[in-house]
Amino acid sequence: MEHSLAIAMFVALLVGLFSGFPIAFLIAAIGLVAGFLGFGATALDLTVLRAYGIMANDSFPAVPLFIFMGAMVEVCGITRRLFDDLMMVFGPMRGGLALTTIAVCTALAAATGIVGTTVTLMGLIALPAMLRRAYNLELATGCIVAGGTLGILIPPSLMLLIYAPIAGLSIARMFAGAFIPGFLLSLLYCAYIVVLCRIRPNAAPALSEDERSLPLSRVLRNLAVSALPLLIIVVGVLGSILLGLAAPTEAAAVGSLAAILLSVAYGRFTWRNLTDAVYTTAKITSMALAVAIGASIFTGFFIRLGGGEIVEEVLLGLELAPWAVVTIILIAVVILGCFLDWLGIVLLVVPIVTPIVISMGFDPLWFGLIVCVTLQTAFLSPPFATSIFYLKGVAPSEVKTAHIYRGVVPFLVIQLLVVVLCFVFPQLLLWLPELVYA
Repeated sequence: MEHSLAIAMFVALLVGLFSGFPIAFLIAAIGLVAGFLGFGATALDLTVLRAYGIMANDSFPAVPLFIFMGAMVEVCGITRRLFDDLMMVFGPMRGGLALTTIAVCTALAAATGIVGTTVTLMGLIALPAMLRRAYNLELATGCIVAGGTLGILIPPSLMLLIYAPIAGLSIARMFAGAFIPGFLLSLLYCAYIVVLCRIRPNAAPALSEDERSLPLSRVLRNLAVSALPLLIIVVGVLGSILLGLAAPTEAAAVGSLAAILLSVAYGRFTWRNLTDAVYTTAKITSMALAVAIGASIFTGFFIRLGGGEIVEEVLLGLELAPWAVVTIILIAVVILGCFLDWLGIVLLVVPIVTPIVISMGFDPLWFGLIVCVTLQTAFLSPPFATSIFYLKGVAPSEVKTAHIYRGVVPFLVIQLLVVVLCFVFPQLLLWLPELVYA
């Protein structure tokens, strides 16, 4: 009976994903119904305990603080400043604006971690600049969407902040392990742009002589003014976490204060900007918390009803080598990313498959990091690639959805390549955590 209910939960989840119903309420409702059928009135007590367990987790307060820090950094107007200054640096190269876009997205990833905001801002700043200079539409849109998603992997990543406590891992160690794959993705994106511009010079012309007439000393001074304060905040916050000087929540609180002071220094601190940042924080945090509670209810009853045993029997019953089982799990994550938001995947899949992977002898930190690297693909994988719709919402009418879909394909291939590299060479994920916490 119990195993039948667990299978019914899984089927109901698959059907519900295509209904368009908000996932937080969908998974909570499925879990509650199955719980009452399996355990009667006791299910209500178990539900309260699951919800309280999420809210009492001492790692979650860092989530709204890092979101607020990122929102206040955006208020400073630093994105446009940084883009204009880096444009002068990369301007003489073919594809310079695309390289500038990736560089700015990488910097914002380390400062904000808010994918939707980054993609939207770069769509408003970088896309018009590239279109005015006759950039190939696929390249222009692809680099914005791919670059914007770096924020979900490069610390302080919201995904890492949520994944670590769910899997019982150290946030600091996950932050350390995500640096290399995150910056490797950024470098490979840039390498692809450079190679493409060598093959197709007209796809991304360089800036004209008139547009890059500023002397080098002025360019470097402007770049220092726009980038140095942001670099100090990022290094201070992440450095204090990695070196064990502060817990993630404490470091995020200091970073939030620093971001407010930075907005004051840039003359952008207003009541309206502050309330906008608070609203953004509340909206994203409440969404994440609602999904976390719903997923906790679902997975709690799914596992109690024997769902974890069913999954384990299916995977181990394939009689494949352990690495092949992990490969199947990662392929499933990629497929789920086409239809489900990363947050739902983390909260639903991780509690079920992590014990299985650990029982096969894999390092849980390595597995957690490679899952997070794999989840990058969820933002670029049609049909429900959220970053594509963020960009389409602000793009000019001449940019069609088909242009963006075609533009993300090379970057999606690069993401899958990095997943393979991290699978074949585990030290790409484990070297820095081992070095820092040896």
